[in-house]
Amino acid sequence: MANPMQDAPILQDRIPLNPWEQPATRRLPGMQPVEGRDWLRVDEAYAGQMALRDRLITGQPEVVHACLPAARPAAEELFRKVMDWLSEEPSFTVGAGEVTRPDGVTVALDPAQPLLTLGRLVQQDLCLMEENGTEYDLTGAVLCFPASWTLAQKLGRPMTGIHQPVAIYDATLAARVHRLLSAIRPEQPLWRMNFFTYDSFYLHHPRVEGDWRRQPTGRSYVRCERQTLVRLPETKAVLFAIHTIVVDAAQLTEADYAALREAMH
Repeated sequence: MANPMQDAPILQDRIPLNPWEQPATRRLPGMQPVEGRDWLRVDEAYAGQMALRDRLITGQPEVVHACLPAARPAAEELFRKVMDWLSEEPSFTVGAGEVTRPDGVTVALDPAQPLLTLGRLVQQDLCLMEENGTEYDLTGAVLCFPASWTLAQKLGRPMTGIHQPVAIYDATLAARVHRLLSAIRPEQPLWRMNFFTYDSFYLHHPRVEGDWRRQPTGRSYVRCERQTLVRLPETKAVLFAIHTIVVDAAQLTEADYAALREAMH
């Protein structure tokens, strides 16, 4: 099916690491400590990805953004935190009321729309998770590049509900994830990477529960998500940031691709 927002691949040159190769990153949840400021990144696909994010946010904001009223304080705290990060990043110029991105585009700052504004500044999709007593709920997000899920369907749901179609996400793993989320300290973010193969190069790849995702019939594209988890100190919400990486499968050796496919089963 054609995608009117993206008519050509937007690719990274390589995958930063092959997460399926090492037990520490291959097993679930596979969390590792973030070093320094590395909870956000700017990579070689920034300009292409941001141009697509601009089109999505301008053209269909109701699809790529949602924020429950209760999540407003967390969204505002996240806005301040990301702005602090941008102010220390040499490739951005932060002014009074606007930011000029590394690709030369100037974005007006709108604190009344914190998530939508951030969605036009950083490559990462930004999801807010807040504890409901026994689990963490998805309470707000700017999600331009979903990998086979839909924001409207997951908003307000707990982690077990969000991962309901995922067979491996059982009660045992859900309990481990809740303990992990509850233990995140503001001073020590965490990261993990997942990995998929796709026939399509589309970054905006939503899918509703129950729809079957056609598996690749050949070596097409490898899609990885570098996911970082950051505790916001004031609201105690957890940021789940998703940096999407898509490469042509031809960038991998035959052995690496075979190992990737084996790790997916």
